[in-house]
Amino acid sequence: MWQCQLVSMSSSGTPGKARSWDRHSEIGPPAVDLVGLVKSHQINSRSLSCRPLYCIPDENSKVLILQGLKQEVTSLCPSPDGLHLAVGYEDGSIRVFSLLSGEGNVTFNGHKSSVTTLQYDQLGGRLVSGSKDTDVIVWDVINESGLYRLRGHKDAVTQALFLREKNLLVTSGKDALVKWWDLDTQHCFKTLVGHRTEVWGLAFVSQEKRLITGAADSELRVWNITYIQEATDPNEPESKKSKGSPAQAEKTSEVDETSAQDEMLEERLLRCNKAGSIMRAGRDRVVTLATDRTGRILACHGTDSVLEVFCVLTEEEICKKMEKKMRKAKKKAKLKSEEEEPEGSVEMSLQEEIQRVTSIKASAKIKSFDLILCPKGELKATLLLQNNTIESYILKPSAQVPQVVRASKITIGGHRSDVRTLAFSSDNIAVLSAAAESVKIWNRSTLQCIRTMACEYALCSLFVPGDRQVIIGTKTGKLQLYDLASGSLLETLAAHDGALWSISLSPDQRGFVTGGADKCVKFWDFELVKDENGTQKRLSMKQIRILQLDEDVLCVRYSPNQKLLAVSLLDCTVKIFYTDTLKFFLSLYGHKLPVLCMDISYDGALIATGSADRNVKIWGLDFGDCHRSLFAHDDSVMTLQFVHKSHLFFTAGKDHKIKQWDADKFEHIQTLEGHHQEVWCLALSPNGDYIVSSSHDKSLRLWERTREPLILEEEREMQREAEYEESVAKEEQPVVAGETQGETGLAGKKTIETVKAAERIMEAIELYREETAKLKEHQAICKAAGKEVPLPVNPILQAYGNISPSAYVLEVFKKVKSSELEESLLVLPFSYVPDLLVLFNEHIQRGLEVELLCRALLFLLRIHFGRITSNQLLVTVIENLKKTTISKVSEVRNVLGFTMAGLQFLKREIEAKDEVTFFADATDRFEEKRRKRKKKEKLVLAMV
Repeated sequence: MWQCQLVSMSSSGTPGKARSWDRHSEIGPPAVDLVGLVKSHQINSRSLSCRPLYCIPDENSKVLILQGLKQEVTSLCPSPDGLHLAVGYEDGSIRVFSLLSGEGNVTFNGHKSSVTTLQYDQLGGRLVSGSKDTDVIVWDVINESGLYRLRGHKDAVTQALFLREKNLLVTSGKDALVKWWDLDTQHCFKTLVGHRTEVWGLAFVSQEKRLITGAADSELRVWNITYIQEATDPNEPESKKSKGSPAQAEKTSEVDETSAQDEMLEERLLRCNKAGSIMRAGRDRVVTLATDRTGRILACHGTDSVLEVFCVLTEEEICKKMEKKMRKAKKKAKLKSEEEEPEGSVEMSLQEEIQRVTSIKASAKIKSFDLILCPKGELKATLLLQNNTIESYILKPSAQVPQVVRASKITIGGHRSDVRTLAFSSDNIAVLSAAAESVKIWNRSTLQCIRTMACEYALCSLFVPGDRQVIIGTKTGKLQLYDLASGSLLETLAAHDGALWSISLSPDQRGFVTGGADKCVKFWDFELVKDENGTQKRLSMKQIRILQLDEDVLCVRYSPNQKLLAVSLLDCTVKIFYTDTLKFFLSLYGHKLPVLCMDISYDGALIATGSADRNVKIWGLDFGDCHRSLFAHDDSVMTLQFVHKSHLFFTAGKDHKIKQWDADKFEHIQTLEGHHQEVWCLALSPNGDYIVSSSHDKSLRLWERTREPLILEEEREMQREAEYEESVAKEEQPVVAGETQGETGLAGKKTIETVKAAERIMEAIELYREETAKLKEHQAICKAAGKEVPLPVNPILQAYGNISPSAYVLEVFKKVKSSELEESLLVLPFSYVPDLLVLFNEHIQRGLEVELLCRALLFLLRIHFGRITSNQLLVTVIENLKKTTISKVSEVRNVLGFTMAGLQFLKREIEAKDEVTFFADATDRFEEKRRKRKKKEKLVLAMV
């Protein structure tokens, strides 16, 4: 039995780690699919839909690999200090990495589907995340816990932004809504409904006095934001005073009064009115809308390759333009001998305040971008492209005609489109991969590309015996023959009138067979012909026979003894023919959809077929009977191949998985998970030790057979555990008793980790109960015996250094992750709560972990308030907790206040010292300049 070990190979990404079953492999470069780009103070980083996550500086050298989870990265956000990076994953989890150590110690689990947006607040203490599950969650990064969940969007959240000066949050979604949230009260106080399509982007400009939104049309909508001063009387807003006369107010209905009051509640914080629109050059939806850190430069792009750059004028520039306009208006009025126009008639249009600078044309479709405005006024734009390339451009926005210059490009030799065919050489060393634009030959041991040759859209391929030439079958029906030594195209033949779907080398290695969409199977022989450009002979291909069929041919395979030929047709059947006479032998029917792939075992006894109906059928090749039908994948089975000298075979499908099967026992052996998109094809090495697979995630992955034995029972157990974990995440989340589900909720979610944490707490409390009962029995025994009897020590407590049972419960609590504490307590049965309350009182009295225990105590009181208050036995415990908690929290607050005062004092001292040093340095520099000037004057006088 053998296992596979994942190593990464090729494509248009950057080097990185790879995960194996035994997790010890590290090989690059892998294939990656780029999904986002962000900046920090020190480095530019990009997110990759591969497990590793890379940070790339301006020079093309790798500086850091952040080893993440196995899921695909969907979102990135750097902290304001540039020391941390928040990473959102496809499964809804979030990890915060330290860019100094490269470790990701903080993990948040709250979303049920992929994270779509991440954003830090100004200080970096809070992180907001939006997801496809329509929820917005605010996380406390310092305490490593969730604060609250905000519900209100009816579709996926696309963007979320904190305001710098106000404790407000703005979110947008695919439900065409922009929502304003008051984070003090945790409710939505305003909803903008001026969009007819999905809102894909948000950006603040003009010191957060304007909001710009991008939707699925070519219009950027601009909204004016007016903040209401807190000093106004909340009971009598100004807008309410100007409603009209009292007589008119009496005539209004109660419904109108209620709606007006609701409107006033919204306008107590701010007013948001539409100021106008800016038209984009692109006609498709906005993919990314963002500004640089200063908010001066605004840029956006759609699904094309053009980045549109705008410049937002400052208030000073607007005043200068207004004065200039006013002077022109006055001059014009004087020339016409008319009265001067009033000042109020001169206004700035929105297009003048937000000016279009230029458009940056990238070499491929843009997926994401980031901007940096340098102090000298130079703008650097870094673009992440759909073909896994990063390009950096430089321009000067203040110039009359800004010139865009491409400064650098980050790429690695790999395919720019999906690889649709793979092949191994006979010596297991070379790997052939072909895509829509090129054929590449890779060295399996070094994972380096050793040859690249331009080709048409490739669908199938093979190595010619001797491994010196390769043959490619294309989408246009051509056969292309390449010489590997020179990398040149030797010959191109028009083999089929339609797509050439399949090619199979004959077992005698003298020729091959092809099948295409023109309903023909053609037989070819290798021959040597005289080279037109030289005297030597070269390899060529000659057609010898044609088998005409009634349906399109999707796949062809020779039997190992070359007596039979299997042909898969578009009518969902597989026809078996005799190779020598081309007479019909068998018809294999049973699939509901066409057979896309098939293979024949080494002994010619079995043929396995994989179909678009997601099933794999195993047939006997002697009588054509179906031995077993296996439900193999959750989507179409794209490729199938037997392992050499065995009845084991591999399948790959559009469900992102590669699976191994036993054709004799009809068992599923193992699943290889690594790809993030549909797997198009795979190839096994002739010795059976390696598999290479290609996917829509633009990756080639090389799998290696290990010597480690594979136990099927363990694989089944691991599969059951994974299914249980998925079922736990999909279950209905526990709710707080007595609380209705409104706009807010708990930030976390029930996961296998929270269930395990609750179980550990329960086990610790049970141990505490047992040890307390044993201690009472021991005291009774000692009293009866009249002497001290040795007390047996629990091995668990002994492992912790002979601590007390109550201290052990505290240790278990401290080991529960901060982000999972509330969810763990929520699933904890109430029978354990009284013991916890007693233990909390004991530990808080000693001043141990006051903050943690108070947080757990308040949450327990919230979720079990009714049962705790109705229990007479807990009244004294609650009273003691009240006194103890208030006094200890006051002590902790005093300590924090003293510490903060001391830090502020030190800050003032350092600032004062820096000022003295600064002035001393300035004086020294001034004196040095004066001395140099005097010395120069003396030299001039001496020369005169």
